[in-house]
Amino acid sequence: MFRRRGDSYVASFAVDEVRVLRKVASEVVGLLTDGFDHGDPVVGRLFPEVYPDDDAGTAEFRRYTEGDLKTAKIDQAGAILAALPDGDEGGEVRLDAEAAEAWLRALNDARLAMGVRLEIKDGTDLGEELDDAVAADPASSRVFQLSVYAYLGYLQESLLNALID
Repeated sequence: MFRRRGDSYVASFAVDEVRVLRKVASEVVGLLTDGFDHGDPVVGRLFPEVYPDDDAGTAEFRRYTEGDLKTAKIDQAGAILAALPDGDEGGEVRLDAEAAEAWLRALNDARLAMGVRLEIKDGTDLGEELDDAVAADPASSRVFQLSVYAYLGYLQESLLNALID
């Protein structure tokens, strides 16, 4: 999907891919702004406790770092939104190195969030999970969400490979 062209990283996206990426990035922004709640397991995954056995130390660390980290995560999701074709169109996305790294971080955050919601663990076989979901109900939202999760992983790997080449 992504390929290196000079100093840029380029990919073409279909209309549906643009819609999915726009929705995913917007949901991450919403989670980090309006829906920000430390009781939410997704927020806990994106902002883990640095000192699990020291509540005061964790609170102190958050006080000094959380605002900047949250802003960075919002900006990274914004980098996806800014680079996508306008409106309801497919098209080419061209990223410089800085934008490509922001995309990687934002895709990682989106996958972490989805992984928590979908209860995906380190040892989860995604193909098996998707096969089971399709067998249970091919039209379910779980099938769609697992497909998006897999797509984001593919996109992340593609961009990482283009950066490495």
